[in-house]
Amino acid sequence: MKATIIYDNTAWDQRLTPDWGFACLVEAHGRSILFDTGARGDVLLANMAALAISPADIEAVVISHDHWDHTGGLDAFLSRQPANIYIPASCRTMSDRAVVIGDMTKIFDNIYSTGELRNIEQSLTIKTDKGIVVIAGCSHSGVDTILKSAAAIGPVYALIGGLHGFSNFGALEDLSMVCPTHCTQHIREIKDRYPEKYMEGGAGRMIEM
Repeated sequence: MKATIIYDNTAWDQRLTPDWGFACLVEAHGRSILFDTGARGDVLLANMAALAISPADIEAVVISHDHWDHTGGLDAFLSRQPANIYIPASCRTMSDRAVVIGDMTKIFDNIYSTGELRNIEQSLTIKTDKGIVVIAGCSHSGVDTILKSAAAIGPVYALIGGLHGFSNFGALEDLSMVCPTHCTQHIREIKDRYPEKYMEGGAGRMIEM
């Protein structure tokens, strides 16, 4: 699989515009999914263009939670590609193509939503040969909660995305890779504790597994 961070507070690829928010393209098992849409549609689409990512090639959108910095680019994206949208139950209905997620749900073969956790947020889980890869928006539901949910599918290999104020660093012990992005407050601490697991994020960062 390949995860491409399209929208983040920092830019890995200097051609891209950094901005507060998060979006990630997940390509796995023959599917192409946009996870979150950042805060601004113009930044989202411009960053996609710089990365030669066509909206027309994306089959579905998964929204982690109903916060502006994860949903702000959705209308602009849908104007280019009216894809199905998978939203947690607490999220306002954003489109007549919205699929509301409550419990853990298979979106495509080997690709699942954790389901809405703690009534606020869902994460995306992808089965790979190395284990489960988790894509998180802000982890408002708690990193421990997300990893426990993902582990119901299989051993968790990697965690990519926003970890907010997460500080229970021992929860990352069994992971092989962690890429903290967006709202993560303790990136330096994660990097210092797990230099062999840590991967820097930023818009334009591509992670292949």
